[in-house]
Amino acid sequence: MQPQQIKNIFWDVDGVLADLNYAYFHFLTKHPNYRNRYADLKWEQLPEVLPIIPEYGALELKTHPELGTQMDQDFCADQAYFRNRPLYPGVIETLKHLDQLGYRQFTMSATFDVEAKTAYLNDILAPVTNFLTIECVQHGTFMHDTAKQDSLKAAYQKYNLKPDETILVDDRIYNQYAAIESGAHPVRLRCPFTSDLPEDLTWIPEFKNIQEVADWLTA
Repeated sequence: MQPQQIKNIFWDVDGVLADLNYAYFHFLTKHPNYRNRYADLKWEQLPEVLPIIPEYGALELKTHPELGTQMDQDFCADQAYFRNRPLYPGVIETLKHLDQLGYRQFTMSATFDVEAKTAYLNDILAPVTNFLTIECVQHGTFMHDTAKQDSLKAAYQKYNLKPDETILVDDRIYNQYAAIESGAHPVRLRCPFTSDLPEDLTWIPEFKNIQEVADWLTA
């Protein structure tokens, strides 16, 4: 892939545009169901509580060995915690800059509650929704499905996009495969607590934030 050929950008949200780890930390340490257990949790201990599964490559509530399913339900059910994932610094400015350069931009965010997630995205990304198209996809039971791949393919048809002119910027490893299977180019964000790519994906470009992605695209 040559960055110069890219015209369309699909941004994952959690771990790319917004700090989901921040939300997880405050959920574990403050939610009434878990604060007694994790009141003294330190930030760097998050991976000890939420072990990183190789195919995920990042933190997920559902990986907690005892309470994962219940944690995920409690997190999605309480908007005070569900929405508590601030945008990373510089996100709005970078999206605006890329829009000015002519890139078509979309979110491709997966969730267990599409209605709640879409409302959150329209709220937190309000300064850029005049050009950023919000797309949100329903996860399967444990994210081992083709939801994101299928949604990308549907978006190519809906918006008349060419997959080979498109990147998906995502932190989760399983979504790198989704991008490839859909015909797009994968790009990986290395937010805190991400694990290395597997050997067969080490060719994928990796960046620490979306400003680095913008610099790579426009160099």
